[in-house]
Amino acid sequence: MEHLTKSQLILLVLLVSFVTSMVTGIMTVALLSEGAGENPIQTIQRVIEKSANSPPAADSPAVSDQDNNIVRIVENVSPAVVSIVAAKDVSVIENYYLTPFGDILADYGIQRRQVGAGSGFFVSGDGMIVTNKHVVQDQSASYTIILKSGKNVGAKVLALDPIKDIAVLKVEDLPAGGYPFIHLGDSSGLKVGQTVIAIGNALGEFQNTVSVGVISGLSRTITASGGFSGPEVLAQAIQTDAAINPGNSGGPLLDLSGRAIGINSAVAQGAENIGFAMPIDSVKKAIEDVKSFGKIRYPYLGVRYVIINPAVKESRKLPVDYGALVTASEGELAVLSNSPAKKAGIQQGDIILEFSGKKIDQNNALADLIADKKIGDKVSLKILREGKEISLEATLEEMP
Repeated sequence: MEHLTKSQLILLVLLVSFVTSMVTGIMTVALLSEGAGENPIQTIQRVIEKSANSPPAADSPAVSDQDNNIVRIVENVSPAVVSIVAAKDVSVIENYYLTPFGDILADYGIQRRQVGAGSGFFVSGDGMIVTNKHVVQDQSASYTIILKSGKNVGAKVLALDPIKDIAVLKVEDLPAGGYPFIHLGDSSGLKVGQTVIAIGNALGEFQNTVSVGVISGLSRTITASGGFSGPEVLAQAIQTDAAINPGNSGGPLLDLSGRAIGINSAVAQGAENIGFAMPIDSVKKAIEDVKSFGKIRYPYLGVRYVIINPAVKESRKLPVDYGALVTASEGELAVLSNSPAKKAGIQQGDIILEFSGKKIDQNNALADLIADKKIGDKVSLKILREGKEISLEATLEEMP
């Protein structure tokens, strides 16, 4: 390199640069030729796949078939759901005075005031409405029905169920064509987990409030407070997590066919999403009784009793841990005079083990078994008396 002339050195540098440019150009063409048939197509495919799998736009949310069905049911039945308002005359202070001695004197007057509100629903086109007994139990109050349209109509209480939280009313104004009504379903085949819809006058203020949930339990026995006559035991209740609020009482609990399978009745205080409804099969009986007899009738046996469980067995030294022990408090009759039980030969101290072939226990109370029968039915009774089992037969009569 030291012996090269200046001209030779310049020629060498130019030659090296030329060779380098040629090699770079050949490699670039080869790479482009190799990838030209694949990469653009793959890119297009990726774009297409991404577009096809992209989520729907925010302005067009997906709606499930079940959602559409619930919306349809609510639209169909809402006109048949009503608010029930109770009003009565109450004493109010109209004027008051302060005497020179510091005493307060008042003038009292009478004003018509709203004292309660609940829900109900039409069960026939002729204006018959069912609701909870505790909604319309105040006999000194008058009751007004508020339709979905906002129109107010008067209503008369036809009957109050003597055992269950059910009442039947009828509106006084019947329009041409009658009222829209809700068909009654079947509560005997309900399943835990099935979807239900509750509609009612939530908090006595928000008319036709809708909530959706599932059946959480069946055949619950609860003690409900807040009624006009105090706490009441509700048996065979449907438990649901559909929101049931004060004011919802008396509204329908619907299945996904749009039929009423219960009447919303109570909510567990201090807990969330625990509500209860009376099964609709009890309502069917009440409606038929009112149509046929003008009142709700029940059969009765005529005994006072205590349901036996392991604790009762232990405390009373009984031979069995199930059944109904015929007994009463001091001054009361365990077997009522002239009752079906008296006529059948039941005695104080007997243990009724079975009623019409069904074992009696905490989950199968004697009162519920009797209520499922009709007046005039003959029932078999398995009795444990002084260590021996005997069989008796009774004919149920109307509860006095």
